[in-house]
Amino acid sequence: MAGNYILSIACLMLSEIHNDDVTSTVSQIVSDLVQGEFMQLGSKETENERFAHYLTKTYRKTASLIANCMKAVAILSNIDEHMIEMAFQYGRNVGLAFQLVDDLLDFVASTTAMGKPTAADLKLGLATAPVLFACERYPELNAMIMRRFQEPGDVEKAFELVHKSNGLEQTRFLAKKHCVEASKIAQSFTKSPYQKALIIMADLVINRMK
Repeated sequence: MAGNYILSIACLMLSEIHNDDVTSTVSQIVSDLVQGEFMQLGSKETENERFAHYLTKTYRKTASLIANCMKAVAILSNIDEHMIEMAFQYGRNVGLAFQLVDDLLDFVASTTAMGKPTAADLKLGLATAPVLFACERYPELNAMIMRRFQEPGDVEKAFELVHKSNGLEQTRFLAKKHCVEASKIAQSFTKSPYQKALIIMADLVINRMK
């Protein structure tokens, strides 16, 4: 109910801006979120398709919010199309990194630090980046993914195999890659306290512990 209220207030504020491009951009966030939720309900048969599916789902459920909010602000700033796209790409990279780190912390952070149970995604039947990377070393995970970790012992076994693999390191590497790209984009912006804050934000995302 709180989420619905926030969304309704956001829609009212959008209507007061009287900018069709901004309204369209922010509305895209809701569309992406719904599509991402539907994507989360399914999985792909092959490993390559599965990782591409995961990244697209991650963009729609998480990164689209940051990317399109950045784009909306850029539109309101009356800057050129190239800079608007750069703002969008900064948000996309930060958003993808944020979710990758979140998926990583689900395997390494304590329940107290995260504010939610660890291995929560596995218990929901979701295969995130650490699991998908771990499949390269432990192919038996593929069968667990397809049955969404529903058999007794699946969650515990998958958790163990992720820690025995280099899935966590690969996930952090990919997250850092997106943060480096975001920082590189931010450095191309005009120097100001706000530009510096964007660079710091990229660093905070990769180093957060909860």
